[in-house]
Amino acid sequence: MFIKGDNIHLRALEPEDVDVLYKWENNRGIWHVSNTQTPFSRYVLEQFLVNAHEDIYTNKQLRLIISPNEKENAVGAIDLFDFDPYHLRAGIGILIAEEYRNKGYAFEALELLKDYAFNNLLLKQLYANVTVSAPSSLQLFEKCGFEKVGLKKSWNRVSATEFGDEWLLQHINK
Repeated sequence: MFIKGDNIHLRALEPEDVDVLYKWENNRGIWHVSNTQTPFSRYVLEQFLVNAHEDIYTNKQLRLIISPNEKENAVGAIDLFDFDPYHLRAGIGILIAEEYRNKGYAFEALELLKDYAFNNLLLKQLYANVTVSAPSSLQLFEKCGFEKVGLKKSWNRVSATEFGDEWLLQHINK
């Protein structure tokens, strides 16, 4: 898959992406966003890459690598997950590696994937879950046309005794 924008492109996963996926998936600092609770082995990630060629209708998810147009290096990843072909909806999540943040990559990637979801997959809606403690993520999704439709109170555990709220955002394809 190759979806090209002005500054970045979204591409399919390649076997050489295993190292960067290993780094990102095992970064405990972002586990709360992906609901990860245990580390991923390199073998599990290699198997994920082996099956990444299957389409979204089989896997019910699609992960794409975000790369600058002049390079193939991964600066982030963007996912469609919880794909429901009957109700024509999917969740969307995005990760930009810390050293590449605040360069406009997330906004452009989100806009490109939105266009793909609505015009190629013909989805009716996309949704995103954004923790209240991530105002920059909330701002990103709102800038891309997502609207807050609900607040899930005490939704995510943030420590042994504390829970944090999470916004549910939705973008309906008119």
